[in-house]
Amino acid sequence: MSRTIGILAGKGGVGKTTLTANLGYALTELGNKVTLVDANLTTPHLGFHLGMHLVPKTLHDVLRGYTSVRNATYVHPLGFKVIPGSISVKDLVNVDIAKLSNVTSHLSDKSDFILLDCAPSLGREAITALQATDEVLIVTNPDLPSVADALKTLKFAQKTGKIFSGAVLNRVKWGSGELKKSEVEEILGSRIIAEIPEDKNVPKSIAAKTPVLDFSTNSPASTEIRRLAHHLVGKEYNIRTNYGFLDWLVGWMTK
Repeated sequence: MSRTIGILAGKGGVGKTTLTANLGYALTELGNKVTLVDANLTTPHLGFHLGMHLVPKTLHDVLRGYTSVRNATYVHPLGFKVIPGSISVKDLVNVDIAKLSNVTSHLSDKSDFILLDCAPSLGREAITALQATDEVLIVTNPDLPSVADALKTLKFAQKTGKIFSGAVLNRVKWGSGELKKSEVEEILGSRIIAEIPEDKNVPKSIAAKTPVLDFSTNSPASTEIRRLAHHLVGKEYNIRTNYGFLDWLVGWMTK
């Protein structure tokens, strides 16, 4: 049975799309059939991360009734499938996001995991995308505004009865101005299932239009995202991922 996971964030810029692209690849490495859907209709960026932003048919075309889900689904060279969004403003006209549930239903017998890169915050796009999911994974940065917005998103998701897969703390630098993992867990009332460090290979991988797991397979971020994928499928991950500031500094200086 497939798992449809909405990847949400209380605000933009926390790394939600980056996580979607890389987690999709990490789950594929584990032998799963994975489909990524760019459900951020107003500002779809998943295609940019994967070099698939100029495809002929997109999710927007599906939601406008112009094409089928199959025609808007593309196989990435790394093995997972992607339904990108359109970067054209004109393609927002007549989009019916309520049809997104039909899209995920169509994919359910073809995928082990369906990851939805949802719009940030709690606007209509994000709420409707949430309705098309079974589970929710929330991404936040270790600062108070990000965590406060993540808490709002978490509370709303819980009210809808969705399974909460956990929270991911992203772009961790272990600086003095950051919230500690334990502090974030206390605010959210939930444990952090992954703590992904700031990694200079991530922006480089985005520029290269490929997941950081492919661009720098053993980088700190790559290792922790793989650990997250193992957690989601219930497998043990034996490689050490307890990065701290010293690990980050050594990695930054030697790459």
